[in-house]
Amino acid sequence: MSEGSRSSMEASVRSVVEARGVSKKISSGAAQLTILDGVDLRIAEGERVAIVGSSGSGKTTLLSLLAGLDRPSSGEILLDGQSLTPLNEDARASLRAGRVGFVFQSFQLLGGFTAHENVMLPAELAGLKDAPARAKAALERVGLGARLTHYPYQLSGGEQQRVAIARAYSGQPRILFADEPTGNLDSETGERIIELLFELNRVSGTTLVLVTHDASLAGRCDRQLKLSGGRMVS
Repeated sequence: MSEGSRSSMEASVRSVVEARGVSKKISSGAAQLTILDGVDLRIAEGERVAIVGSSGSGKTTLLSLLAGLDRPSSGEILLDGQSLTPLNEDARASLRAGRVGFVFQSFQLLGGFTAHENVMLPAELAGLKDAPARAKAALERVGLGARLTHYPYQLSGGEQQRVAIARAYSGQPRILFADEPTGNLDSETGERIIELLFELNRVSGTTLVLVTHDASLAGRCDRQLKLSGGRMVS
């Protein structure tokens, strides 16, 4: 393939997540700590991408910036074609609603809400009128149709993560961000969660961006982006 043809194909692929010269610095006493340093990346619609690297390399910070949960010190983040740079926290949350889903290592379920109520939240925030039915269907898809009225403390770790995955997909997001989704699970349960995550991703056609230390999970993705010392090295 010629360089011209390759460039034309790359230009025709729509990016849904993009970082342009993104840096993140925080104050540490009298010094300034650089967590990310000039990161550039483009993730195409429908791609499955793993962000990998050693502890402290900036993976989770980068994921938070890409999702608009935090703001970079410099550079620009584009989410679904829109720049996050000029937006305040409320505007970023509004942009995420209906577009973005999250799966966290620590599940981050609301302890005073049932599984059904936890899963309803994204759909309700997105203004979807069928949120209860959508949440029930999502829980049934992850095998928890009999746990609708259970609270997080009544569920195992694997069941809580399945609730979190159902919650992430209930709003029909176009982009799913996952931060160490198997990090708090044993290997057998983690493998089941991986299979579930990728099956739902395949059916939904969602763009998947995940941070992981798990080589088998990273290997299931289309690409791996490696961070080292806050810089993208591959």
